[in-house]
Amino acid sequence: MFTHIKIKNLNDFFVERNARPDKGVYFYRINGYTDEIGQFIQKYYEAARLSGVIIEGKIPNPDEKNLSYYEEIMGLDFRMSPDFISQSLKKWLPRMNDYQRGNVARALFDTLDTLRKTGKNENMLKNAYIKFMCWLYYKFERIVNMLGENSIPKILYEGEVSSYELQIITILSNAGCDVVLLQYHGDAKYQSLDAQSRISDSLVLPDMQKFPPEFNLRWIRSEIQNAINNERIYGIKPQILNCTNAWIEGKGLADIKRTAAARGDDPKLFYNCFYRINGVEDKLTYANELYQLQLELTNNQRRVVIVDEYIAKPDMEEIAAVRRRNYTRQDEMLMDLAANIQYSANIELQRVMVKAFLDVMLAEAKAAGGNLNKLTNRAVYMICWIKRYTKELFSSWKMPDIACFIHMGPCRDENEAMFLRFLARIPVDVLILNPDLNTKCCLEDKLLYEIHFTESLSMSRYPRQSADVHMGTAAYHAERELDNLMYQDTGIYRNQQYAKASSVTLQTMYEEIQILWKEELKYRPNFSTENGIVTLPVIFAKVSGVKDGMVPKYWSSIKELMTEDTFVVKSVPYIDPTAPNPMKMYAAEFFKNGRIQKKRIKEHSGYPYSFLREEIQEHILDKLQLLIESRVIRGTFENGTEYTIIATILNMPKEIVRLIQKFDFTKKNPKLIYFNTGEKLISLEDSILTAFLNMAGFDVVFFVPTGYQNIEKHFNRRLMEEHQIGEYVYDLQVPNMALVSSNTRPSWRDKIFRRI
Repeated sequence: MFTHIKIKNLNDFFVERNARPDKGVYFYRINGYTDEIGQFIQKYYEAARLSGVIIEGKIPNPDEKNLSYYEEIMGLDFRMSPDFISQSLKKWLPRMNDYQRGNVARALFDTLDTLRKTGKNENMLKNAYIKFMCWLYYKFERIVNMLGENSIPKILYEGEVSSYELQIITILSNAGCDVVLLQYHGDAKYQSLDAQSRISDSLVLPDMQKFPPEFNLRWIRSEIQNAINNERIYGIKPQILNCTNAWIEGKGLADIKRTAAARGDDPKLFYNCFYRINGVEDKLTYANELYQLQLELTNNQRRVVIVDEYIAKPDMEEIAAVRRRNYTRQDEMLMDLAANIQYSANIELQRVMVKAFLDVMLAEAKAAGGNLNKLTNRAVYMICWIKRYTKELFSSWKMPDIACFIHMGPCRDENEAMFLRFLARIPVDVLILNPDLNTKCCLEDKLLYEIHFTESLSMSRYPRQSADVHMGTAAYHAERELDNLMYQDTGIYRNQQYAKASSVTLQTMYEEIQILWKEELKYRPNFSTENGIVTLPVIFAKVSGVKDGMVPKYWSSIKELMTEDTFVVKSVPYIDPTAPNPMKMYAAEFFKNGRIQKKRIKEHSGYPYSFLREEIQEHILDKLQLLIESRVIRGTFENGTEYTIIATILNMPKEIVRLIQKFDFTKKNPKLIYFNTGEKLISLEDSILTAFLNMAGFDVVFFVPTGYQNIEKHFNRRLMEEHQIGEYVYDLQVPNMALVSSNTRPSWRDKIFRRI
């Protein structure tokens, strides 16, 4: 019989018998997982599938038909004798040769003898013998004639082995078979059968962990099938491969400048690099270094593409140009979309791009968790970008040319990160520049090489021309560092420090309006500055009635709200629906597929806000998009109201536009007071304007002494907090507020500070 020997590494299982020490066999149980173990099990599964037996679950006990056939062929005789067992095996399993039969007979006899010594009677031994004989015939017949051969058969058992199962597997192991037991729930059950591990060895490797929840033989079969399918979708593979970063010296820009000839000379490899540089080495020279890099690459006839901040998303025309169908299978989808990658000028480069596309998308498929629709959308994005940049990167390409793609700023989007991973696997140097250490890049890749500098510099655009190179003095950068110390998480804010803001409406008591009205936003509840976005706590209220019916005091209290940044509407409606609006004729072309077309709006000759600060223009257009998406205005996406919204917001009165331009998100916000003292209804355009100003950060208060509905008519849901402060009063005329006397008593704060 065969000796059980120990492995030095997992590949020993696949060594033939004659090359093994003592020509022995391996019998191991695996109770934990590493990537190496996962790869081994997949390889061992394939070996057992071809020349062995795979057991998932339990070995089924012989049924009545099995026992009836056994009795018909063999009868019910039984003797505890090696000769009897050998003669029975010759009749029952005739494909075994004498050597194999002798080994199995001795191993079977030894097992039965061990049972006899534990107290089993003759009848029990006979039953065990018949069970083993049936199992040998019905479960293991395909390998009994391989036992003892140079190519050793394999048994792979998944689960918690029972006593009789362990005995039959031990018989076959002793007769010349390798065995692996996969025990996902640990070794406790096995130890109850073989406490001293005399039958098998437990595999011990560094860093072993629990098996992943999804890991089992069924999962392995699906992985093998996926690998077969993947081979099919790749088609003809390229003859050249990427050698990414293996040749670099870690010198960043200097590595990128190296010529292709200086990188390596293997004709079957193209030598590219994949870099992310965080921070800057020297603030004074950084911009000039980038300018010189681009200049040198261009002078060396290298193809260079530079994107600032982000890669522009595919537009509808680009997406429509991707040939695709409805898909039910992942392999079908990838094969079909990969056909969109065409480069007839060099078929080898086309194959490189197809392979890189499939490599990245198959990795994305695992991350997407089997969501075919999500994966298809990502693949379409990838195809759009490949088509967009192929000509710029590979015009007149030939080996060993290497183009260069520079991403100025961190990747903030998974689609961008996916595309850069693709580029890093084709003949392109990929450089991600992240000079501002306060920003994070979401890209992760095993090929990526990172350089970290301690200095931080805010720069969002790559210096393409000499005129773009602005080199700050040492004093300038010192001041910027001081800014970071003073204005980051200190509650102190630099003028116009933030470019993005989002409003939240406060729910207040009526008396709190007077208190909060003149306060800076940073002192209000729920103010915050997170991820570069200011949360603006604003007032949006309707005040109905007159407190105690005292009209003079009513006007005096309102006068207290009049500040230099308060816009007052006295006549209803403020915006006449019949008044000419030059933006109405363009509204349809400014809105496509549920999105306002920012670029088209800004480039239009009639665009009225081009003189505003860029961040304020973005703020206005962002809130315009939000107003439409929120559907708070009745009729949005139902009767074309979205076009009225666009026309109204792109034609705001210049007084309001100036208040928006002046608005510093961390200080006092602009205000709107709207009087409606009569029975006229507010217009749709007025409702649009006030809802927009609320989203843009204005405090907005309606004073309605009559208590009538006004703005509610045009809203789909309640947006304002309504305060009922007193009895309704009718037919009031808004007085000249400059002539209204103020009877406000000094506040307790004023009294305290006046004494001080």
